[in-house]
Amino acid sequence: MKVYISADIEGTCGIVNWDETNLESTCGQYHRNQMSKEVCSACEGSNDCNCEYILVKDSHDSARNINPSLLPENTHLLRGWTNNPLIMMSGLTENFDATLFVGYHSGSSESGNPLSHTMSTKYDYIKINEEIATEFLINAYTSAYYNVPVAFLSGDEMLCENAKKLNPNIVAVPVSKGIGDASISIHPNTAIKNIRNGVKQALSGDISRHLIKLPNSFNIEIKFKNHKDAYKAYFYPNVKLINNQTIFFKTNDYYEFLRMFLFI
Repeated sequence: MKVYISADIEGTCGIVNWDETNLESTCGQYHRNQMSKEVCSACEGSNDCNCEYILVKDSHDSARNINPSLLPENTHLLRGWTNNPLIMMSGLTENFDATLFVGYHSGSSESGNPLSHTMSTKYDYIKINEEIATEFLINAYTSAYYNVPVAFLSGDEMLCENAKKLNPNIVAVPVSKGIGDASISIHPNTAIKNIRNGVKQALSGDISRHLIKLPNSFNIEIKFKNHKDAYKAYFYPNVKLINNQTIFFKTNDYYEFLRMFLFI
């Protein structure tokens, strides 16, 4: 079995402030360590199911957050940014058997996490087919594009609940619950234990039950916080400016959305 893991930090246990996500921050060291432990737990859950190869994409900010020495020896870690359209899913191919998401968070304009955003804090929201798009949804669709089942997710409670609407078979492990500019988290050791058990459950049995069906077409609406960013994005081919802050893009090929999004 080959497993792909995309890991973020804003949905890890206990994190609540932007300073805690910063590579240069002293207080961020604890949270990078917790992120590494949660990823390690997902790897161990995969190995409980006789996984032979694991590729982990460090997908937060600098992409230099995970401590490689904490991961199992059959793990390969992709650090830094390839700058291709897969972004947080770089390295994924159709040769993987399952995708796992660790440390993910609610999207822009959602209340499930005090650090909620989608890909960047410069967007008020991103919608795909009139639904708020989280980083999880964007990347789960990328996994579906390559026909790789989305087996597992850990993160905040709201995101985990929404993931079940995409596919009720996804094993989702909530580690925190956002309340305004605060959050309530479970104990970090409990989060690590629950993630391992959740991944083991997700990878047991018929993994094809986790497959997600891509929509036939994609209506993309993106609202920027700053009007000048919308104006610049409008010059990408087939992008329409629908008001001073909002653009619209339609495609039947999901990869074309990923390509557009990389360039804007």
